[in-house]
Amino acid sequence: MSLHRSLKTKPAGLNQHRNVLNRAERIDKLKGDDQFEDGTTSPMGLPKVGSRKIKLAGKKKAEGDGDGDGDGEATETAAE
Repeated sequence: MSLHRSLKTKPAGLNQHRNVLNRAERIDKLKGDDQFEDGTTSPMGLPKVGSRKIKLAGKKKAEGDGDGDGDGEATETAAE
């Protein structure tokens, strides 16, 4: 019996974004925000920690850049 393609592990699958952090990752993030101190704060009952993936916007081409007017040139060459 074969394995469904969505269940197969890929080499890049380990580097994908995860919404759920394990306890050690949550503690590291809380330490960075000064909400967790070793020895005084209990590792049980930690507050929820958001794990947001940040998308970087790509560069948009300016209307003047590129190969001229775009649609205007295409109609001229088609008419000739």
